[in-house]
Amino acid sequence: MNQNLANTADKKQFQERFLRWNRTKNSREMPWKGEKDPYKVWLSEIILQQTRVDQGLAYYQRFIARFPDIHLLAKAKDQVIFKLWEGLGYYTRCRNLISAARYISKELNGTFPSNYDEIKALKGVGPYTAAAISSFAFNLPYPVIDGNVYRVLCRVFGITKPIDSAHGKNYIALLANELLDRQQPGTYNQAIMDFGATVCKPVAPNCSNCVFKKTCFAFLNNKTNVLPVKAKKISIKKRWFYYLIIEHENEIAIQQRTGNDIWKHLYEFPLIEKEQSTTPATVLRKAETIGLLTKNKYQVEAISPAHRQQLTHQLIAGHFIKIRILKKNALKGNAFWIRGTQQKKFAFPKLITQYLAEVKEATALRK
Repeated sequence: MNQNLANTADKKQFQERFLRWNRTKNSREMPWKGEKDPYKVWLSEIILQQTRVDQGLAYYQRFIARFPDIHLLAKAKDQVIFKLWEGLGYYTRCRNLISAARYISKELNGTFPSNYDEIKALKGVGPYTAAAISSFAFNLPYPVIDGNVYRVLCRVFGITKPIDSAHGKNYIALLANELLDRQQPGTYNQAIMDFGATVCKPVAPNCSNCVFKKTCFAFLNNKTNVLPVKAKKISIKKRWFYYLIIEHENEIAIQQRTGNDIWKHLYEFPLIEKEQSTTPATVLRKAETIGLLTKNKYQVEAISPAHRQQLTHQLIAGHFIKIRILKKNALKGNAFWIRGTQQKKFAFPKLITQYLAEVKEATALRK
């Protein structure tokens, strides 16, 4: 089938083969599979947004251990939650998690919404997450459509409409809704995602053991490497961050990121951002100009090579300049002094935590 929604025979054949695979061959284990507690389902889905399962698993387990119910999560301080989230990225998810938890705890007395529209109205919950919670926790008939589902449906049914276009998304949503097993939507949704993750993989799919190999459009037409289709190319913005690790005796300067830029509410060292790569000397002169440093009153102890972090639409190149000042001064903006031992209490972006881990490892090797 190509460019047409499933007819009755296609749909029945797909459901039967797929559900048989799920009963007999799906051995993928995850702690939230079969979970009916909407709080735990919601937490797992928020953590897994734009995150690999193998990366999100440990975070899910730590959150459940620390906050076994939504009231405990809602009562926790922002800084504690952000620290637990540290390294997972896409920190808007964490802010939305906090907002939704406090709304459910306070306004709904801890009772999680039980219908699709009310779930979708929660902060940070879109159609995909609402469908997942609705079907997994409440057995409501809503198809879950993630990257795995897009890939399976496009390959099996030969859909060439771009999945990043409104037309393509609507088309696949209609097809997914037609194929959904309405008697056991949660089981079906989890199974099709498992199938995409373990069999119909993005690279090197296991076509020889696929239950659809006799009818799959992509396999029969040698199109597995071109389906699904994406029309748009992501434009990557490059940014250069120069962090000043300003130390005085056993204290160090940090600041909290504000505004609507990346890593909002996380902490960092005083930062000078440049539009292109530049020299440490230029950065230090800028720091003197804006009052971060006093000329001839500091010593540069180390300058790191570039550390890079790839975000969805941005590539960050970060350099770290370790500086010891001779006299403690008042800091600019929202920067403040902390003792070195307090540093572990604050949540930093991955770019910084990786640098700090490297420094710690190098220090340990020298001892």
